[in-house]
Amino acid sequence: MDIRSRIAALVCALGAMSGPVASVHAAEQVNIYSYRQPFLIQPVLDKFTEETGIETRVVFASKGLNERLQREGRNSPADVVLTSNTSNLTELVSKGLAQPVESEILEKNIPAQFRDPKGEWFGLTTRARLIYASKDRVKPGEITRYEDLADPKWKGRICTRSGKHPYNLSLFASMIANHGVEETRTWLEGVKANLARKPQGNDRAQVKAISEGVCDLSLGNSYYFGNMITNTEQPEQIEWAKSVNLVFPNQQDRGTHMFISGAAVTKHAPNRDNAVKLLEFLSGPGAQHLYAEMNFEFPVRPGTPRSALINQYIGDFKEDSMSLTEIGAHVPEASRLVDEVGFDF
Repeated sequence: MDIRSRIAALVCALGAMSGPVASVHAAEQVNIYSYRQPFLIQPVLDKFTEETGIETRVVFASKGLNERLQREGRNSPADVVLTSNTSNLTELVSKGLAQPVESEILEKNIPAQFRDPKGEWFGLTTRARLIYASKDRVKPGEITRYEDLADPKWKGRICTRSGKHPYNLSLFASMIANHGVEETRTWLEGVKANLARKPQGNDRAQVKAISEGVCDLSLGNSYYFGNMITNTEQPEQIEWAKSVNLVFPNQQDRGTHMFISGAAVTKHAPNRDNAVKLLEFLSGPGAQHLYAEMNFEFPVRPGTPRSALINQYIGDFKEDSMSLTEIGAHVPEASRLVDEVGFDF
């Protein structure tokens, strides 16, 4: 079953979970700038409209929405920004493009480490930054920590995407938060020395490289495994996924690094109340289940069922509970270190 078929089935399930809804003529709206692909979020937004009568209007772009919002200033029609990573959220705040929201519903549904302490952004799903390890060439338990990636035994055996990508910068920033700048610099130098090739491609490309014998280890987000193992349209990706084991690092100490997809209400939101209602809806049990199931991510709301497929391959694991606000403060330092050690070259 491809992802769009799964989404259709999940929408029906969500309808059953929500129960009958009275017909409402939509007279209000909420305008969304989204870094998340439309087909992934539209089913949830349609359910929001059905339940509230508030129409949603979406502008999608893979990049540049924060800059667009900054150019538009007070004249921007945007009420909400949906992002696929923490960096876009923290950038919104640093540029003064978001506004604080006080909501008991959001505070109840979203753990403190996954929301801004001032209420300027909120996580909606979480992801784990994993180590993907070759089933054939890496023994179970042979690598257990992020720190192990700098061990000379892995020389010429690691693949990764660019160190400047937000996914890696978030991990590197967490290393700074835990170990300090100089120790992280030494670690990055060690990882660079162990690379099998120049950083390139996306997370899936690294798993492909493992399956082809180019390398034995890679860094990658947890949800990519779900996307690959179910990809009947590109069955070669199923074989890539079958070639690796998933390693959740640092289970004996701080836990695996987590980060989020999330949302923020814009500073000049013309439909602020509707924007808050949307965020509250997205943090609720039905939307959380659907949102996470579609993307093979983890629901941010405690107690929400995870994807059945994720449960099949991933058991319980220890998450790093450090606040993403604290980690995010080190992203600029992490970016400088990537440049200083020449990680991408």
